[in-house]
Amino acid sequence: MALLEKQRAAKPLYQALADALLDQIRRGELEPGERLPSEADLIELYGVGRNTVRHALSELVAQGVLKTIQGVGTFVEDGRLNKTAEYLLGFTQEMALQGKQVSSRVLEARLIPADSFLARRLQIQLGEDVVYLSRVRYMDGEPTAIERAYLPHALCRGILKHDFAEASLYQVLTEEYGMRPDHAEQEIEAKLASEQVADLLDLEQPAVVFVFHRATQLADGRVVEYVDSEVRADQYRFYTNLKLYAPQPDFAFRRLPVSARVGD
Repeated sequence: MALLEKQRAAKPLYQALADALLDQIRRGELEPGERLPSEADLIELYGVGRNTVRHALSELVAQGVLKTIQGVGTFVEDGRLNKTAEYLLGFTQEMALQGKQVSSRVLEARLIPADSFLARRLQIQLGEDVVYLSRVRYMDGEPTAIERAYLPHALCRGILKHDFAEASLYQVLTEEYGMRPDHAEQEIEAKLASEQVADLLDLEQPAVVFVFHRATQLADGRVVEYVDSEVRADQYRFYTNLKLYAPQPDFAFRRLPVSARVGD
């Protein structure tokens, strides 16, 4: 009740309760993913009516602070963004779909010769020119990911004239070079961030990052990009749709022995 009294000055009662709960979340007394007390418990704890509790919770749900699961309860949102593992989207496009403002800081943008690893990944000859683009990606002004992209220069000559602090790489490839990324093979793993990565992403050590390795191809199978990236694990969760793999049992198509056939 004391927590609620601090919030009461010139506020509707439901807003005072919402602010009290928000303060608890900010102080870490209610942690991400934690279930809130039941409506009955909140009524008894704060000495308010059922409508006040429901209005306060609805307010925080609308703000994205809480989420309600029907028949289960109300939980503190964990604040992480959903990142799909199903669709090929550029960082700019994917974050824009979630209403986030994206910006970048270019660390390096230059041509390098393909070593044996890049030649194999990009399906080019050893020593061929490769476009190397290294960027820190920001989401709503906060460092979120480090991307190191490698592209065969023969497919996108002159691409480094663009300022990729502002421009979208996939958009430039599609609109200027007529090379629309079509599909990709991607590996994801979790690792402890190196000191350099932690510094660039403003992380306190020890910190975990998601590490991506992705080879992106055009519809005709040519590799247009290979990218290594580290993404802050505290800002993302991954989702995908899964379907049970149930191959037809062998017996469905197996010819029965003569002795087992009908009429024998």
